[in-house]
Amino acid sequence: MRKMLLNGLIHPPLTEAGPTADEIAALAAELDHAARRRLGRSLSIREVDAGSCNGCELEVNALGNAFYDLERFGIRFVASPRHADVLLVTGPVTLNMKEALERTWNATPDPKWVVAAGACALDGGLFKESYACAGGVHAVIPVDLHIPGCPPTPMQLLAGLLALMER
Repeated sequence: MRKMLLNGLIHPPLTEAGPTADEIAALAAELDHAARRRLGRSLSIREVDAGSCNGCELEVNALGNAFYDLERFGIRFVASPRHADVLLVTGPVTLNMKEALERTWNATPDPKWVVAAGACALDGGLFKESYACAGGVHAVIPVDLHIPGCPPTPMQLLAGLLALMER
């Protein structure tokens, strides 16, 4: 036990270096500016878990933590699809979530965009051959942008949302 504790004190943790605060601030401010130019107001996002393993949700939730804090740039996550501009869908669409995703899509006012985040949202990922999987998000509702990754990092999510707003 003592050897393991000393090893932990001597060696640095085996994690990737995160983005700097300036990189986050620049990208988030650019996204907010693009959203205001396109919509005339800040961006509202409704996140929908269509049946994922929660890897992508951890990265999406990181956008709201103290490190990224998207609220300070006016970008917010909303609880109702009626207040959303973007549906951020993660995971393969399970048969149990298919109708719920369709209803969420129908409840979102125009203009609306759908962003499929992660490898599973593209085509079902590891779960595509499952009897309980309807496939990727595009099999149920139209998708405007796909953000690749398993899971995509918060910076990739921000860059993807920026690309969506600048189209």
